[in-house]
Amino acid sequence: MKFKSFIFALVACFLMSSCELTNAAKGGMIGGASGGALGTGIGLLVSKLAGTNTAKTTSIAAAAGVAVGATAGSLIGHKMDKAAKAAAALNGANAELLQDGDGTSYVKVTFDSGILFATGKSTLNASAQSSLNSFAQNVLTDDMDVNIIGYTDNTPFKGCTAEQSAQKNLDLSLSRATAVSNYLKANGATATQISSVQGLGEANPVASNETAEGKAQNRRVEVFILPSKEMIEAANNGTLQ
Repeated sequence: MKFKSFIFALVACFLMSSCELTNAAKGGMIGGASGGALGTGIGLLVSKLAGTNTAKTTSIAAAAGVAVGATAGSLIGHKMDKAAKAAAALNGANAELLQDGDGTSYVKVTFDSGILFATGKSTLNASAQSSLNSFAQNVLTDDMDVNIIGYTDNTPFKGCTAEQSAQKNLDLSLSRATAVSNYLKANGATATQISSVQGLGEANPVASNETAEGKAQNRRVEVFILPSKEMIEAANNGTLQ
């Protein structure tokens, strides 16, 4: 089954069961790194958005369970543009305003893990804490969903096989993504906003792992800002601020 069909199947399932997906209910189902079927769908959606040339096959609105009208799309785009500019002003952050396959705007914020963490560690340094605090206070609003993905380069661990090193990098990337999630929740983000936390380890490199420069780019944490169901509904109603 194609991914988009999977998402619509999830939406239909919840509608048939008369399930009203409020932020609180959604957070209960998809909070943390795991969650139920909807959480898996959101996680897959963000993984696809994070990859190269995959946004064409994904739909934020379908994952949220609502449709985005033409005027609503413009309002959401304006709000996401403001969020991207605010995020780009943070120390150590690169922000991009992007669109999914249906034209709905979202923001991808990339933090170099070298700015956030010491080598091989998942404890946030002081500079990172300051940037993430500003992110939670000055970029996020209550009607935004947040998805976090951690990555590493492919540097092997001493005394480990390639398979063992890949698993350690996977674990490290999740620990780093979780550290970012926990800090955001402790400094203004609501628990229901953090809809997906993933560690993908060595996957999806953005540069060559053959050079130190490339490896530095691959060691990163990506924070996605997506319009929530509530934002989309407000935009459709013309009340989005």
